[in-house]
Amino acid sequence: MLPNDDDLEDFVAHGAAPLPVTSDQGYVDHDGARIWFATYGAGSPVILLHGGLGHSGNWGYQVPMVVGSGRRVILIDSRGHGRSTRDLRPFTYELMASDVLAVMDALHLEKAAVVGWSDGACIALVLAMQAPARIAGVFFFACNMDPSGTKEIIPSPVIDRCFSRHAKDYAELSATPDQFMAFVDAVGLMMKTEPNYTASDLADIHTPVAIVQSEHDEFIRLEHAKYLAGSIPGAELFLLPGVSHFAPLQRPEQFNSVMRAFLDKVLA
Repeated sequence: MLPNDDDLEDFVAHGAAPLPVTSDQGYVDHDGARIWFATYGAGSPVILLHGGLGHSGNWGYQVPMVVGSGRRVILIDSRGHGRSTRDLRPFTYELMASDVLAVMDALHLEKAAVVGWSDGACIALVLAMQAPARIAGVFFFACNMDPSGTKEIIPSPVIDRCFSRHAKDYAELSATPDQFMAFVDAVGLMMKTEPNYTASDLADIHTPVAIVQSEHDEFIRLEHAKYLAGSIPGAELFLLPGVSHFAPLQRPEQFNSVMRAFLDKVLA
């Protein structure tokens, strides 16, 4: 039984559960950056894309479940996050989506399901629009497809704890450990101005999609999740009770159950 951590007190102190040991990890040089990846297990590939300011280690409670279901997990630190580097260009979701395709090419992955959390979900849906032949399905958790989908942020101890953990991890993992606040500003600019997809754009997505929203998400409006589910053909909407934007850390058993059901469906 995985522990619950609704207040993120364990996360701020220790991080998520440690990732399993793997010898299959490295970097892919792509478009001005070195993109870190690691793989675990065997079977149908599932790519896990973390949220903004975080890194792949935030998936520590999910990796063993996906591997245990008989699938191969691919973790990718987004450009400028975790162990991955960046150049001086602004962050964009499209650029980070191209990094994912570069890793897929390096690993000879023709097609994969993608689980995206927050910014990782934006990247995943960009992939579904721009490279549908490569994407078996998108599990889209806690994110928006235009700026109207976001809430005004109200500071809270939970948000503060998550931010503190991200700062500590950045200092330990990044090639530029003293530039966290500049990194925050650059990612924040992207979050405020992107993405900008219309209902017409979303209607062109024909990959299986699950829109997953938490009852107490601090950043994303429930109405926006419903709008996404109504705009993407065949998309399903799932509401997670009792949790927030950090559900994979707060109640991993609950999150994993919904994610496992989606993967079983699209990778049957």
